[in-house]
Amino acid sequence: MDKLKASKVAHLARKIEVKHEPGLTNAQLMLTNFDLKPVEPERRQWGAWNFVGFWIADSFNINTWMISSTMIVNGLSWWQSWLCVWIGYTIAGFFICLTGRIGSTYHISFPVVVRASFGVWGGLWPVFNRAAMACIWYGVQSWIGGTCVYLMIRSIWSSYEDLPNSLPASSGTNTRDFLSFFLFWLCSLPAIWFPVHKIRHLFTVKAYFVPTAGIAFFIWAIVRAHGIGPIIHQPNSIHGSKLGWGMVTGIMSSIANFATLIVNDPDFARFARKPRDALWSQFITIPVGFAVTSFIGIIVSSSSVIIYKGSEPIWNPLSLLTKFLDDGGSKNRAGVFFISTAFALAQLGTNIAANSVSAGTDMTALLPRYLNIRRGGYICATVGLAMCPWNLLSSSNNFTTYLSAYSVFLSSIAGVIISDYYFVRKGYIQIRDLYSARQDGPYYYWFGFHWRGYTAYIAGILINIVGFVGAIGKPIPKGAAYIYNLNFFCGFIVASACYYLLCRFFPIPATSDHWMEVGDEVVDPTLVYDAGSGSEGYDEESGTGHERYMKGGDVGDKGVRERKVVEDC
Repeated sequence: MDKLKASKVAHLARKIEVKHEPGLTNAQLMLTNFDLKPVEPERRQWGAWNFVGFWIADSFNINTWMISSTMIVNGLSWWQSWLCVWIGYTIAGFFICLTGRIGSTYHISFPVVVRASFGVWGGLWPVFNRAAMACIWYGVQSWIGGTCVYLMIRSIWSSYEDLPNSLPASSGTNTRDFLSFFLFWLCSLPAIWFPVHKIRHLFTVKAYFVPTAGIAFFIWAIVRAHGIGPIIHQPNSIHGSKLGWGMVTGIMSSIANFATLIVNDPDFARFARKPRDALWSQFITIPVGFAVTSFIGIIVSSSSVIIYKGSEPIWNPLSLLTKFLDDGGSKNRAGVFFISTAFALAQLGTNIAANSVSAGTDMTALLPRYLNIRRGGYICATVGLAMCPWNLLSSSNNFTTYLSAYSVFLSSIAGVIISDYYFVRKGYIQIRDLYSARQDGPYYYWFGFHWRGYTAYIAGILINIVGFVGAIGKPIPKGAAYIYNLNFFCGFIVASACYYLLCRFFPIPATSDHWMEVGDEVVDPTLVYDAGSGSEGYDEESGTGHERYMKGGDVGDKGVRERKVVEDC
């Protein structure tokens, strides 16, 4: 009976396995599947304009709309806050291009990229770290999307506002808000189904529809106010060093808003047709798109002071649309429906780009034998529903602050990855070894963990840890607060420098002594160990002065003069 049960379980386990290359060892099955392997040429379908559409679509979201509000409330003038947005997102675009080039050159995702600097098993912690945060943010962003659905339904049926509540007070929400949230969550599920290389069409649609709605909202608010409002004429209320630190904080908040996407970019850039497609298209579009959205948010919020005299500026566009609905009238209802639909699409696109694809890709790396990006995306959506995000947002005033501050720690991960690729390896990666569990593999290090990478990662965290405590409401020394004002740079520079120095004093294998990217040789590599090498793994010819590489599934050799590689640990 026990044998029968065991056989049934084994049969079920085999049935739910995802697509992977035949002939892999059990250890390799924990490192690769179809979604983790390098993207073959047939799926490299993202051109430069796809990246332009992707970032235009991503820039038009509620968070970007409100990005300047905190800066202006803290004493900056509108143009100073807008300048911070330009500078912050230009810097973020630079970092995006740095990490994106790794993906667009070697056509590998973040969970695979991170193995080079953290180890084939050590890379699982940064991956898990990001997957958990993506699941939480999926729920939070879906709750905001539910507010868009509420406005859409109320624009058609005004009685929706008075929908009877059948939920107990202990639930933390009511029937109307939960139904709106659930409808948004449910309508998001089909978008998760499509492969990442095809989801670009969603962002293309969003890139046309959402900015059009944003510009319409912009014109509508100005027409209703018969002007642009007082904020545009409001001078800065802080001066001297306070003004300087206020602008620094504004720049850092723009960069921190992008921390997840900086490490996430290889997940999308790996589908680029060529590395150049993911370079200028991203570097130019990111600051322009986010600055334009921020400017629209400033003007619309400024106009709200005139429209509703005596009120404070309404920075949240959904709150302003609610006020427009309260004013009544069929024109108002039609306008609110159109704009709230656009914001719902914006939330959907942002949730897919920043959360479900990220979580799905990460979960694929955590359990590649049974999870692919699609299954991981649906697990992310399930967690986002089960976590009851309304309770998190209502029960703790510091929760969203904590989530935003926590993303700063991703800077140390980015620091290690970028230092490893650009300064230590000089662009050289042995692709097959990133999927190898052999103990003598160049990325196996110490039991699969790279102590240099983890030392640098922890160092980048420690420089910000005191300031992080202050960000969530605890008293800290003033010096720590100043350091934390430069949080992303501090974490990135410390981690990057620490990693480089450790690798200089304790050299690592598989590096080049000059710049040498070999991504053009990654066509459709087989990851199976060479048949002649047995179960122990394929022959690396270590110590011979040669290195083996993959091209079209065949193994070739390059001489030491062409490809000088450090072989000793």
